[in-house]
Amino acid sequence: MAYAVHYRTHTCGDLNKDAIGQQVTLAGWVNRRRDHGGLVFLDIRDRYGITQVICDPERSAEAHRVASEVRSEYVVQVSGKVVPRLAGAENPNLSTGAIEVAAEHIEILSPSRTTPFPIRDDIQVDESLRLKYRYLDLRRPSMRDNMILRHRVVKAMRDYLDERGFLEIETPILMKSTPEGARDYLVPSRLYPGEFYALPQSPQQLKQLLMVAGLDRYFQIARCFRDEDQRSDRQPEFTQLDVEMSFVDEEDVMNLIEGLLIFLIEETTQKRIKLVPFPRLSFSEVMDRYGTDHPDLRFDLPLVEISDLARAGNFGVFQSALAANGMVKGIRVPGAGGYSRKEIEELTEFARMLGAKGLVSLAIGPTGEVKSPLIKFMSREEVQAIIDRLQGEPGDLLLFVADSAKVCNDVLYRLRGKLAERLNLIDPNEMALCWVVD
Repeated sequence: MAYAVHYRTHTCGDLNKDAIGQQVTLAGWVNRRRDHGGLVFLDIRDRYGITQVICDPERSAEAHRVASEVRSEYVVQVSGKVVPRLAGAENPNLSTGAIEVAAEHIEILSPSRTTPFPIRDDIQVDESLRLKYRYLDLRRPSMRDNMILRHRVVKAMRDYLDERGFLEIETPILMKSTPEGARDYLVPSRLYPGEFYALPQSPQQLKQLLMVAGLDRYFQIARCFRDEDQRSDRQPEFTQLDVEMSFVDEEDVMNLIEGLLIFLIEETTQKRIKLVPFPRLSFSEVMDRYGTDHPDLRFDLPLVEISDLARAGNFGVFQSALAANGMVKGIRVPGAGGYSRKEIEELTEFARMLGAKGLVSLAIGPTGEVKSPLIKFMSREEVQAIIDRLQGEPGDLLLFVADSAKVCNDVLYRLRGKLAERLNLIDPNEMALCWVVD
């Protein structure tokens, strides 16, 4: 271990077969304790990994006694000798799985009460309880990994921008109120009663002053504060990468940020980027094709408007929506033409929960036969025109929403994602980014 300290010579992720025979000292949390007929096993955890400790009374009766007293989440210091695990007892899922530490001395550094929830990822814990005991929640592997990833992302940002001549400059937190999209948080001044500082919603004016000062490439990992209603994508304080450049145009900024995102993904994840350079799509195009301004491009399934074709015939659901200046929009679900009535009803109920009045379905059989309420109100040619517009093929299922443009887009956007998950169209190891312009 490159940074051995008083309480430990190694971390719980350091040791492997090369360390067999060494005397070591570990410190960490008891992840698990097992008593196997006289032998006590402790899994000691820190943020680097887990190491198994074996406590044999014949080696150290005192260490065995202490090990018998400890419970999960006790903080302990363990000294002993690294030994190989018995054949068949290795754990290939751990970097330390080929060895264990034969305990010679154990000291309890901090006992623990029973935690309000297990420190594991495989159980669901109410979010309010997790936040109340945030320090315990952060011990869970997924939260620890999030913190590590965040550190790596911020470090990679700094490296990327530094190599391109940017200066990291801190701007003041206490500043004059310059109202933006939300209310300011105000801090009263002790020296000037009745006067207030404002916490910045962003360093916008300050970074522009830096450009005026001739510091032409600036960035900051900036803390920002916005007094607004909290939602899933809104928080009262947050961190953003803030960048400003002089003597550039829109294309220069987009190229910088695109290069940065590619660098971050390649440096900090194992994911593949599907489309490089990033596609540039207009706002109207993404709303028409995907129903949202942040489309998932890892799979196709575009939304298709058929309002002009829906005017034919006398299908009341379509005609009512169009008469109210609404629209009719659909989506092709490949290979789902054999969905049962129950499966289609589940999708319909999902659409109703999102605000739609229902779903209209059209199933295309293996030999091209059509099963849909539309065939009672439209001619074969009119129905075929709709199938052709959505590029329907034998074995496909077509689903339609007739309502306002907002409802059609909102419902079909969510339905598109649900269907992609059901059909396994999403590759979790792939990312697909785009620019939404105009």
